[in-house]
Formats: sequence, C-alpha cells, structure tokens
Amino acid sequence: MERFVVTAPPARNRSKTALYVTPLDRVSEFGGELHEDGGKLFCTSCNVVLNHVHHFLDHLKSKTHTKRKAEFEEQNVRKKQRPLTSSLQCNSTAQTEKVSVIQDFVKMCLEANIALEKADHPAVRAFLSRHVKNGGSIPKSDQLQRAYLPDGYENDNQLLNSQDC
Repeated sequence: MERFVVTAPPARNRSKTALYVTPLDRVSEFGGELHEDGGKLFCTSCNVVLNHVHHFLDHLKSKTHTKRKAEFEEQNVRKKQRPLTSSLQCNSTAQTEKVSVIQDFVKMCLEANIALEKADHPAVRAFLSRHVKNGGSIPKSDQLQRAYLPDGYENDNQLLNSQDC
C-alpha cells in the first residue's frame, strides 16, 4: 500500500507525470464512477481499490467494469466499500447498547449487594443469554471488576456525596 502514498514533487519540474495526483483529484475528474475514502481510490460500481496514479483507466475500460456498472445501475443501490480503519472507528448502536447493558448489570449488582463473582455461575450465564437482550455479552467477573466497577464506584460516590450535602 506504500505505492499509493502521495509525496511532494521533486525540485525539478517533470511534465506529463501523474505521480503527484491525489485520489480526490481523480474523484473530481471522473465524478460518480469513483470515490475516495481513507486516502484510497475506489471504483463505486465494482467496489475495488484502484491505483490513482496509473492503470485506473484500464479498469474503467475493462469488460468486467462495464458489466458491473450495468448491474450496479440496474440495482440502483449505492454501496461504497469502506477501509477497515473507518469501520473500526464507527460505534454501532449494538456496541453502545452492549456497554449500557453491562453498566446497568454492574449497577444492579452493586445496589442489590450481589457479588460480581455470581455472574460467573453457569445458571446465571444461561439465564442472561436466554432472557436478557445482549445478556450473553456480559463479561466474566474479573473483567467486570477491572473495566466497569470503577465507573459504577465513582458514580455511586458522586451520588453519595451529593446526598450528604
């Protein structure tokens, strides 16, 4: 992937070279057929990464591209491939819901004076996975203590301090 990196032009002037063209330049040049994400050039209809410096025109003229472009226009669905980094940065609703369920579970255990080790019992695990949405995603007690107990402890401390005043 290092070959797609855009660098500054050298001191001497080189005409007729496309080495210093960015993927955004290609997108502005070819419009709806191409899109850029994460510094990479993608063919919108084929969903493949293209070399933005050269050989992308060969792809646009190929039989497979014209066939996929026709299929793409028939479906009238715009699916754009995203790089892995942007996919990992995205917090889905399931991830936020999972964290919320875990925090609520820890809070419930703290308020009911239930030891977090009870969450490791097979019967509790079976109940959570069967009857609680995202209940199977609740981690073991050691991870609950390390990752989620400090949050609950600090929230409870703040609550107690505010009630004392």
